[in-house]
Amino acid sequence: MTTIGIPMERKTKEGRIALTPYAAAELVAAGHEVFIETKAGELSGFYDEEYLKAGCKIAPDQASLYASADLIVKVKEPIDADLEYIEARHTLFCYLHLAACPELTERLQTIGCTAIAFETVTEGPGQGLPLLTPMSIIAGRIAVLMGANHLGASQGGRGVLLGGIPSIHTGKVVVVGAGVAGAESAAVAARLGAQVVVFDKKTEALTRARNLGDNVTALASYEQLIAEEVKNADLVIGAVLIPGAKAPKLITREMIQSMPKGSVVVDIAIDQGGCIETIKPTTYENPAYEEEGVVHIGVTNMPGAYPRSSTLALSAAISPYVLRLCSKGLEDPAIKAGLNVQAGEIMLDALK
Repeated sequence: MTTIGIPMERKTKEGRIALTPYAAAELVAAGHEVFIETKAGELSGFYDEEYLKAGCKIAPDQASLYASADLIVKVKEPIDADLEYIEARHTLFCYLHLAACPELTERLQTIGCTAIAFETVTEGPGQGLPLLTPMSIIAGRIAVLMGANHLGASQGGRGVLLGGIPSIHTGKVVVVGAGVAGAESAAVAARLGAQVVVFDKKTEALTRARNLGDNVTALASYEQLIAEEVKNADLVIGAVLIPGAKAPKLITREMIQSMPKGSVVVDIAIDQGGCIETIKPTTYENPAYEEEGVVHIGVTNMPGAYPRSSTLALSAAISPYVLRLCSKGLEDPAIKAGLNVQAGEIMLDALK
């Protein structure tokens, strides 16, 4: 039996919870003990009574939750309010994004806990990132919605309606990176009626992007080509991912300076440091700032704006892996691939 703790998320405007009552009930049925911090699921529309019916126990506060559990399953990386309760005996299973946060890496090393990252769990080469995919889909869709909203003059944008109407030009969207998140951004922008240009290195990704519609152009990713397309874009979305590693800065300050005043950039890769040179992390309290005359959005928990949908999707993805972690631990190859830090040592090659 494993004792599992599901804490409340304390990152700004983060309403997700790692597991729904439905998923928690499966863990209880498998013989595990599950503690839920009181009110942890309320912003996702899941209440203590539902977790009690699922066979969970309700911890009255954060301290008792961490004291009761050996395995901590949460959504976002631990912040100071979490770290004071994490001990060497704990296994932490959540999104970590340590490549962009060496300070957190050092803290976890000092604590000596075992830290397994959702975003690096994989079944093997070419098998994708099953625990990152659902949130990438949601973030990719949200990025276009946020970008379109901030193009409005009331939000500091240049006043361009992406889809346009008959008699006027449609807006132009450039998406750098056609992985899961970037492909979703391109699809949403195309459905809105914008002119969309997608960049990637992989031919198969470009083929999928081109098939989105006649208003989508798919190009091989070269710095000069990106610069040419970015300079007259209304919205640029950065969606570059190197699993476990810091994102490369493919969109430079010079490119940002060339963009029309009041245009918008959204960096989905911000959790991994961002792929836009001028980006910095933001929150939903203050999601945007202006630099070089361009509106920048770098929200680090983008799916948190839709906590109900995001929780349902995330829980469905991670619950089988929580069961596998409880039964096989690090002997499970997919779980072992997610291991980032253990007993004070960095275990993931991308972080070394």
